[in-house]
Amino acid sequence: MKFACLLLSTMALSAAFSAPAAAAEQLDDKPRIAVMSAFEPEWKTLLTQLSDAQEHVLNGRRFVTGSMAGKDVVLFLSGVSMVNAAMTTQQALDHFDITSIVFSGIAGGVDPSLSVGDVVVSDQWGQYLEAIFARESEGTFAIPPFLDTQFPNFGMIYPNESEVVRDGSAEPEDRFWFPVDGKLLETARQVASEVILAKCAGEGRCLSTQPKVLVGGNGVSGPAFVDNAAFREFTFDTFQAKVLDMESAATAHVAYSNGVPFIAFRSLSDLAGGGEGENEMGTFFALASENSAKVVQAFLAALP
Repeated sequence: MKFACLLLSTMALSAAFSAPAAAAEQLDDKPRIAVMSAFEPEWKTLLTQLSDAQEHVLNGRRFVTGSMAGKDVVLFLSGVSMVNAAMTTQQALDHFDITSIVFSGIAGGVDPSLSVGDVVVSDQWGQYLEAIFARESEGTFAIPPFLDTQFPNFGMIYPNESEVVRDGSAEPEDRFWFPVDGKLLETARQVASEVILAKCAGEGRCLSTQPKVLVGGNGVSGPAFVDNAAFREFTFDTFQAKVLDMESAATAHVAYSNGVPFIAFRSLSDLAGGGEGENEMGTFFALASENSAKVVQAFLAALP
């Protein structure tokens, strides 16, 4: 009897492990563009432009479907930083029919030629804190001999590549840069000169130069709020980065792995420690969010 029970239990366990995984529940079957932001103040402007809104809730996260600029979209918040962004992007891909992913939000400016309020649409994204933390000996740092990296170090930090498995690929690959979709980038170029960006964040809080849209160049992301002039300079010198944020590269990574077109619009709320005085984000956060949303709306309207 004991043997029979054990045999039945073993057979049931084997069947459970060999059974195919259940398909994710589809919350909506219409093909849609995913339009995402990191946290609530960044998507308020976008929500006001959404018609026929219908809310879906998944694991406490709101996904709002509707129409914007004549396109069927689903709006949602990723949550702040890399793990939240990756997790929520994959949730959207699993539960909606996503044709492309558009990120709208703020960022810290890295390129000294850029100013607060500018909107950057980078053509590739990398994860600067996917890294080796090196051992220090007599004031110098060295990584283990069985590891290597293509980038110089910032103290003990040696940026490194990620191992990536992609849909349709038999073998994993090592990759630092995740590309933005070329067709989406071309549409962004078409509208870049057409959008008039906000210059003032209220009475007495106006920028000294008119914000502009820059399409192209590199962006980097990591799970840290950067307000450090030395690290900002390292990021610009090492990656030739225009901007630095906390989500875009994670979303780009997930999009690349799933074979889904991706693009990110990031407006500078601060200079990541490169400005005079205290960090500018507290003053220009709303202005930067509005500028990013304006470019995204023009971009959606211009899509074929």
